[in-house]
Amino acid sequence: MTNVLLLPELRSMLAEEDHEGLTALMTELHPATVADWTEGLSVEETWKVFNHAGIDRQAQVFEFFPIQKQVDMATGAGRERMSRMIEAMAHDERVVLLKRLDPEVVESLLPLVAKADRQDIRTLLSYPEHSAGSVMTTEYATLTIDLTVSEAISRLRLQATSAETIYYVYVVDADRHLVGMVSLHDLILARPTARIESIMQREVISVPVDADQEDVAQTMARYDFLALPVVDAENRIVGIVTHDDVIDVVVQEATEDALRMGGVGTMVEHYLEAPFLTLWRKRSGWLSCLFVAEMFTFSALAHFQTAIEKIIALSLFVPLCISTGGNSGSQAATLITRAMALRQIRPSDWLRVMRHELIMGLALGLTLGAIGFLRVRLTPAAWLGLGGSERLMLAFVIAQAVAAICLWGTLVGSTLPLIFSRLGFDPGYASSPFVATFVDVTGIVIYFSIATVWLLK
Repeated sequence: MTNVLLLPELRSMLAEEDHEGLTALMTELHPATVADWTEGLSVEETWKVFNHAGIDRQAQVFEFFPIQKQVDMATGAGRERMSRMIEAMAHDERVVLLKRLDPEVVESLLPLVAKADRQDIRTLLSYPEHSAGSVMTTEYATLTIDLTVSEAISRLRLQATSAETIYYVYVVDADRHLVGMVSLHDLILARPTARIESIMQREVISVPVDADQEDVAQTMARYDFLALPVVDAENRIVGIVTHDDVIDVVVQEATEDALRMGGVGTMVEHYLEAPFLTLWRKRSGWLSCLFVAEMFTFSALAHFQTAIEKIIALSLFVPLCISTGGNSGSQAATLITRAMALRQIRPSDWLRVMRHELIMGLALGLTLGAIGFLRVRLTPAAWLGLGGSERLMLAFVIAQAVAAICLWGTLVGSTLPLIFSRLGFDPGYASSPFVATFVDVTGIVIYFSIATVWLLK
């Protein structure tokens, strides 16, 4: 969050050219704190503050900025300066930035980047979006199997400055095939003369480079790893995914699911900074589709107009009945979508899910039906315009309709995510508004069909 109280002081330091104070700000505080305190500055002001630290420190602070500010700073800086910043950034972080820049900007920057970095960037950019390769870093430490522990520690000391983490060190052969893993903890405790071969773990959990990032996150969570090696088709290590990358993946995937279930779709922009037209387009499109679908409730009500005219009291309970279906359907859709995201169920488990939700829908329907029955029975007769026997029959109809609609909503809400997944769509598209709209229309048909059978026969 931007520190509004500090902004005037920062601008005053810039105006007075307080080199000592700005240098202390850039070098003595945590990079995340510096990023928070300088976020409210303009692009030009931020670059002036950055001038008071070395390029490595600048890159550390830069990586904590929101992605949109990174883009603004990248496009607002000279190509030579930005190319040096890209060289200093963490490999995975700079790829995230470059993916957000216009292609022509990227192509103008890459020729100015060192050849080794340029090749690494192009390799990482070539991996499919949302794959393990797209979120991994190529900054990792490796050892060979023939080293002693003493030699390995010396080798590791040389690699530590360029590796993102040294807590896990991966053992490779001459062709970089992944043959084992040793932790820093094991290296420190082992005898200096012991061979890496004797202390390494030979069974290494890894993920293929084209694995989905959600699967990578699930694997790391399951084994409680700090990092996970990424290998190609020939089991050669090509990078690692670290815990901070996984946190970003989890937040990203959870955000996408939440937005889709809210009928908004994906959105990478900051809510308060997103262009008005972007928000309007994302929200109006889905709402328009739902609005058109809701018009079928008018058609359904018109079809049962005769029933409504004969028993006016039926119209009083329409909101009660259809909201029951929407609520139960949305609840079921949320539970199933979440379970699918956690890999607790798959589309192939549809029969087990149906059995489970059928029983649950019946139990919930009977519960709500009983409440609906009591509500009608306690409603004053003058409000309904019905006699005692008619009021009892109406209570029975409402109870039966609520139970049936609740069961129907539960089955629809639990089925749609599975169907969407089977068809290749994200289950999150089976959003609460979508389920509620569908169940609203069909709920009216169920309600008046039951009423017609019992009250208008």
